[in-house]
Amino acid sequence: MDSGTSHDGGAPEGQTADAGPSGDSGQSADSGEPEGGDAGAKDASTGDVPPPDSDTSKKLFQHAVASGDPLPDAVILWTRITTDATLDVKVRWQIATDTVFTKIVATGETTTNGDRDHTVKVDVTGLSPATTYYYRFIALDGSSPIGRTRTAPQGGVSRLRFAVVSCASYAHGYFHAYRSIAKRLDIDAVLHLGDYIYEYGSGQYGAARPYEPASEILSLQDYRTRHGYYRKDPDLQAIHRQHPFIAVWDDHEVADDSWSDGAANHTEAAEGAWSDRKAAAQRAYNEWMPIREPDAPKKIYRTIKYGDLAELIMLDTRSWGREKQVVFKTDPATSDPNRQLLGADQEAWLKEKLTTSTSKWKLIGQQVMMGQLDAVFIPDSWDGYPTARQRFFDILKNNKVNDAVVLTGDIHSSWAINLTPDPNDTSVYDRNTGQGALAVEFVTPAVSSPGLGLPLEALLLTTPHIKHVNLSLRGYTVLDVTPERVQSAWYVYDTPEQPMVTESFAAAFATYAGQNRLTRETAAASPPANPPPAAPA
Repeated sequence: MDSGTSHDGGAPEGQTADAGPSGDSGQSADSGEPEGGDAGAKDASTGDVPPPDSDTSKKLFQHAVASGDPLPDAVILWTRITTDATLDVKVRWQIATDTVFTKIVATGETTTNGDRDHTVKVDVTGLSPATTYYYRFIALDGSSPIGRTRTAPQGGVSRLRFAVVSCASYAHGYFHAYRSIAKRLDIDAVLHLGDYIYEYGSGQYGAARPYEPASEILSLQDYRTRHGYYRKDPDLQAIHRQHPFIAVWDDHEVADDSWSDGAANHTEAAEGAWSDRKAAAQRAYNEWMPIREPDAPKKIYRTIKYGDLAELIMLDTRSWGREKQVVFKTDPATSDPNRQLLGADQEAWLKEKLTTSTSKWKLIGQQVMMGQLDAVFIPDSWDGYPTARQRFFDILKNNKVNDAVVLTGDIHSSWAINLTPDPNDTSVYDRNTGQGALAVEFVTPAVSSPGLGLPLEALLLTTPHIKHVNLSLRGYTVLDVTPERVQSAWYVYDTPEQPMVTESFAAAFATYAGQNRLTRETAAASPPANPPPAAPA
């Protein structure tokens, strides 16, 4: 299948993927599981499904379940079997429309083995659009926890809700954002914009919780182990069990401040060939994440269509075509008209998707901040690639592309920005009304990674295009999408190293159809009533 286009739902029903062993993870005080369902229910149609809370089930399915990349007729289901077996392990899966599996709509069998580290990934097809399903796996006299997922809609759509997250440093504290989002049963999907794991060793970057392995990760086994360690976290398990993910990687899934051919946090003389490390990290990511695996393992940019209301255009600004970062803003390379952040092929693909999309809103999920910063130069962001940014603006302007919304992670802070080629050009852009902007950017804060720690909010808010900024608090955003507008609401907390925190609503901004600029909202959009029941705890 081609990861650079929307999937057509025609993939095989069963296919396996890899995974990795892990150690015991630190746990927060509350797993965040919503109430509801019957955890010990037997399969009403076959009666042969062991309970998920048995000792055997708990041992076999230590990493729980996950789902992702939903389409109108298909979704990826994921789990891992924890076993010492070296031969193939048969794994059954079931998907139903109720929590106790009296209405099973599809079932199948696949295999996994040591070569693939006993992970299981199934692309279930033949499903109905805009439908909530419940799923589970059965293997070796055990059954997995029950997961909950939802297919994308098709045709006319009146409303969508997405949670947007990034930057989860295990060493800096607990995943409170994941816990909170797991309780939001009205969410259609979680958009993860990268830094799902971090590569550092214990104590190298944060000391609230230790890592396994304790050293910085370099090999395929290391990356598999780190993914497995993360996936024992109860809050991460909770969010995966309740919602499908649509994910892209950033740098820490491999190494800090990476580009296509290297990274700031990689020394070949001491740590081996970059190409080997990158391949190992990306293989582990494809094994562990509920992502529809591309034909080219390094190619994750793709689209997922949510009917006529929104098209998710998920980019790779990190590893596909990025040239090495400069050090100073005055470096001549920054003005090179051919300088690449996306790569020429991905850039051409982006243009084609933006100019041919039939959905009202074009939601561009990507990694690094696009809006300009005058107060500080961050070479890893689009500021370090200004000619690539200008080419993006030219696509919007020259092709009259309206209603594009850029969604960003990476920078461990919250922002709402009007996107315009030159915020200081008063002949084109009006700082008071936002007239003249070509798109808007919503930046989600980190789940747990530390904020920037710079007292610059007041200064930044004096710039013409930045309308909201918080540089310290962690959290997430909820994106509420209707034909009339896209609203981003920020939910934040401090001290992620504490097992419990108090979450608060921070701000909400919207962009209205045809306006391409920000409007401050007084409150977050109310969630729809009566969402589908939670997967049982």
